[in-house]
Amino acid sequence: MNSPNPDDKAVDDKQLPFLEHLVELRSRILRSLAFVAALFLPVYYFSEALFTWVAEPLMSRLPEGSGMIATQVASPFLAPFKLAVYTAIFIGMPFLLHQLWSFVSPGLYRHEKRFALPLLTSSVALFYCGMAFSYLLVFPIVFTFFIEINPAGISMMTDINQYLDFVMKMFLAFGLAFEIPVATLLMVWSGLTTADAMAAKRPYIIIGCFVLGMFLTPPDVVSQLLLALPMWLLFEVGVGLARLVSRTDEMENDS
Repeated sequence: MNSPNPDDKAVDDKQLPFLEHLVELRSRILRSLAFVAALFLPVYYFSEALFTWVAEPLMSRLPEGSGMIATQVASPFLAPFKLAVYTAIFIGMPFLLHQLWSFVSPGLYRHEKRFALPLLTSSVALFYCGMAFSYLLVFPIVFTFFIEINPAGISMMTDINQYLDFVMKMFLAFGLAFEIPVATLLMVWSGLTTADAMAAKRPYIIIGCFVLGMFLTPPDVVSQLLLALPMWLLFEVGVGLARLVSRTDEMENDS
């Protein structure tokens, strides 16, 4: 039987008062807000070019002479402002998660830190992959579908605020959907379930993926499938990784 690790014993012995935890949490939150604010200023300077880039999947497919409109007086200001805020948060995600890691890590054991840091890094990468997947693949297909089913004689003129809300919702939906392998690993790692138990519930998981796709995407079959199918595949990846991690733990415990 392995002897207790000195680092793990130090974690058990060092317990900070609740007030000190609140002070530390406040410090991490203020640093995160300051970092996002610092990113916001240069991002807002390029907000017009950034909005043009975000709108390109729709604008490039609209009929000649069509464009977007602003239905409110403040929309030309609010839309780029909101986009700059969202972009600053997305860009600063690694730093924000690092602050979260710095707050949580002192209370983790060494074997927990070994898994937590790779999971933290992979969660950031997967979130960005989900956003890229939605922009490069989903948006072109969905917008082409919407334009093709547009009734004859009806001009498609999208409000810039509504378009931005739609795009951000899709970015968030696909970014979170790509976190499924990490969520699966965490559930198995924490002991809430096992990889075999999750695999046995595969039919319910598949139905859940399509239900979430229905709620998180516009009311069309194309975008629902484009979200539900990757969620299912990512679940299978998560189950496979969970089995690999479980076998590794068993081998280490036996040694």
